[in-house]
Amino acid sequence: MIGREAPGSPFHQSPFPSSHPCGRNPKSPRVTKADRPDQPNAAARFNEDAATYSVRGSEAPDLEAGIAAIRNVLKTLPSRPGVYRMQDARGDVLYVGKARVLRNRVNSYTQVTKLPKRLQRMVSQTRSMTIVTTRTEAEALLLEAQLIKRFRPAYNVLLRDDKSFPFILLREDHAFPRVQKHRGARRIKGQYYGPFASAGSVTRTLNALQKLFLLRSCSDSFFANRSRPCLLYQIKRCSAPCVGRIAQADYAELVDDAQAFLAGKSTGVQARLSKSMAEAAERHDYELAAVYRDRLRALTYIQGSQTVHAEGLGDADVFALACKGGTMSIQAFFIRGGQNWGHRAFFPAHTNDVPEAEVLASFLVQFYEDMPPPKRILVDRELLEREVLEEALSARAERKVVIEQPQRGTRRKLLDQAKRNAEEALDRRMAETTTQTRVLRELADAFELPEVPKRIEVYDNSHIMGTNATGAMVVAGPEGLRKNSYRKFNIKTAQTNDDFGMMREVLERRFARLEKEDPDRTSGDWPDLVLIDGGKGQLSAVCEVMEDMGVHDVPVVGVAKGPHHGREGREVFHLPGGRELTFPTNSPLLFYLQRLRDEAHRFAIGTHRAKRAKSLTTSTLDEVPGIGPNRKRALLMHFGTARAVKGAALEDLEKAPGISKATARQVYDYFHPRG
Repeated sequence: MIGREAPGSPFHQSPFPSSHPCGRNPKSPRVTKADRPDQPNAAARFNEDAATYSVRGSEAPDLEAGIAAIRNVLKTLPSRPGVYRMQDARGDVLYVGKARVLRNRVNSYTQVTKLPKRLQRMVSQTRSMTIVTTRTEAEALLLEAQLIKRFRPAYNVLLRDDKSFPFILLREDHAFPRVQKHRGARRIKGQYYGPFASAGSVTRTLNALQKLFLLRSCSDSFFANRSRPCLLYQIKRCSAPCVGRIAQADYAELVDDAQAFLAGKSTGVQARLSKSMAEAAERHDYELAAVYRDRLRALTYIQGSQTVHAEGLGDADVFALACKGGTMSIQAFFIRGGQNWGHRAFFPAHTNDVPEAEVLASFLVQFYEDMPPPKRILVDRELLEREVLEEALSARAERKVVIEQPQRGTRRKLLDQAKRNAEEALDRRMAETTTQTRVLRELADAFELPEVPKRIEVYDNSHIMGTNATGAMVVAGPEGLRKNSYRKFNIKTAQTNDDFGMMREVLERRFARLEKEDPDRTSGDWPDLVLIDGGKGQLSAVCEVMEDMGVHDVPVVGVAKGPHHGREGREVFHLPGGRELTFPTNSPLLFYLQRLRDEAHRFAIGTHRAKRAKSLTTSTLDEVPGIGPNRKRALLMHFGTARAVKGAALEDLEKAPGISKATARQVYDYFHPRG
């Protein structure tokens, strides 16, 4: 039982009274939003062959107004390939689509009786359209994926998990190439192998490469400053080229073997290792033979640990889709050189009333927006416009890409395995979603929210004795943690030893930005509940901020550790008006709130540590205008510390080697400003 009266009792009081600044007040004033400009055109690479049309219709939210806006566009619409964006009265993108013949596709939206309910709702909200023509339908498909990723429209199928995938990079910008994990743009010269499904898959493969081929993984600066081998050499994970323990030609052979292994030619590598081991044993060099033996064992272990066997497949990605109750899961296997480099389940958003084949095709286009496609893509169903998709992916990869639907043989078995994994992942997802929904209902009941919260924001601060103070915000919803919505705050104005002031500054900046960017609260970025890591003091500071800003209808709860500090399960939840709630120690709701609080704490500490680590490598001299690395080094070599430079007299600064009188005066005036 939680510590509050039943809602029907005469003594019941809402934890968020309408008179309180953090209470719910349906009549609270809201700032009206100014008309914002149209969103910029994202078709830079098609500008030489692009024509853009934008026609605005009535802003009344009805179907006739939407049809009228579309018909206005049809008057000047060409019969060419291209991409169209449907926008509402505010200019927000509702849908991005591509067409081989723009006029025919856009005209179909005026025949509302033939449209599903989902598209009828979209048409009723449409007030303008933006058209971009392209040379081919394949170009239109690529541009469509680019715009969907940029605008994330409400009526498009969306790839929810669009974070970058890790690769293995074998660098080629050094005499002794380095092997390392890589994310992001591929600008460094070298060979890239991937994608891998997870960082764990990359780590396991890197460990195998170190054991098998003894390639270095250290940075170039670390390599250049070694006088003796590091620990990796001692544990037989590196050949120590930094101190000359291996010749450049021999190291080059190891690099060639590593490339062959990553390309799927491990059989040849295994044969060469076996031959080298036998030759070493014949020469009675048993120590070297043992090294080759250990490398063979590592290779055999890696070959035997493959959970998906795809010999002869080469480079391929395998996709299978499962659907239950309107929710879809897509399982992906990444095969490179016949080796399994991991698998991952995806759960695309906005899939209601969308055919499964259309969902998979849209997913593939978005998935390969930033990912190099392999030579072969295996799917478990026939795709709409498969030829266009192949043409678009081939253009992106600059080589032929084939999409296949195997019906028998080893490849069909691989697809069946992916299908089973997709169904199991979907079952787990639905079970987790059901549990999450039940917990959120309990949360809404406990804190007497008007409805189940769709967005929960949790705030925490971190500092050490007032230094490197940071604030952090984490976000959660029905689907779990939304890590792409996390935010960091560098404390700028508050006293860094004042926890209440820091929390006040963080909330002021957060809600000021919300009021500026979305005063009408239509974007979904406004929280339905705010959790504060702290007790009555932090809660009072937050409520004062929200009262000053005129935000009266966002509930706020403070999470404190309770009388037994540090004991899990004794948390006290502080509500406006001085009320407090506690939950049973085995309550699922309590576990959920603890996870949110701990996630905010983890994120805040990580942000603080990163800032503190950065501050250790910076100096107050970095802020002095005109002082570059050489002059900074000269001053530090002469005076010893930045504090000594700051306190030095002008005459002393002029005596420093390499520092002119003008530079000395500049440094002195910076630290001793004259009134």
